[in-house]
Amino acid sequence: MSVTIKSAREIELMREAGKILCKTHEELSKALKPGMTTWDIDHLGEEIIRSYGCKPSFLNYNGYPASICVSVNDEVVHGIPSKKRVLMEGDIVSLDAGVIYKGYHSDAARTYGIGEITPFAGQLIEVTRQCFFEGIKFAKSGNHLNDISAAIQIHAEKFGFGVVRDLVGHGIGSHLHEDPEVPNFARKRRGIKLKPGMTLAIEPMINGGTPEVVWLDDDWTVVTEDGSLSAHYENTVLITEGEPEILSLVSHDR
Repeated sequence: MSVTIKSAREIELMREAGKILCKTHEELSKALKPGMTTWDIDHLGEEIIRSYGCKPSFLNYNGYPASICVSVNDEVVHGIPSKKRVLMEGDIVSLDAGVIYKGYHSDAARTYGIGEITPFAGQLIEVTRQCFFEGIKFAKSGNHLNDISAAIQIHAEKFGFGVVRDLVGHGIGSHLHEDPEVPNFARKRRGIKLKPGMTLAIEPMINGGTPEVVWLDDDWTVVTEDGSLSAHYENTVLITEGEPEILSLVSHDR
């Protein structure tokens, strides 16, 4: 395993990538409404990313055909946008996006409700978001990676939700996916010791039912095995000498 420590210049580029990605999510969230297609979201997302002089991280990555992963209801991640998939009142939709700014990536995901959603769906979205913040309490120099993972799992399971095992977070930098893997569940090994300059994409993926998932025939879209709803919340995080810095989140979003 080769975990890169970013230089001050690299961190500055990733900080800028993160700000642009945060703005992209803000603009997408304002546009969401019943009657939109998932293709509409992808088209708008790519326009926004390119308007800042960036490239979408996901477009053609390992063959993925879009710029924004748009996953609806029981879709966990990697939903492929389609002109045929129309958002309805009461749906929940996860938007996972990445930008490349001067060769450096930022990666972030959010789950939103479309119009009025059920209290259960609202709770799932909020618990998934809070899982991230419980995890990054431990994203400090000297702690171990497993400290983050365990905190995420404990918070989700308090509410009876399922923590996806088949998908994990990751390191990030000049490549979208770098070492180390960042699970959302505890492992027996403590994992690497965290050091200043490490950059991680921490991304709880939480199901309303069991943790099990299956891949659809398109080889991309991952859905819950039991048909339950799923939520996703992700940010790009910098390990520092003190508190972690969330590169893809501006302070008023917390």
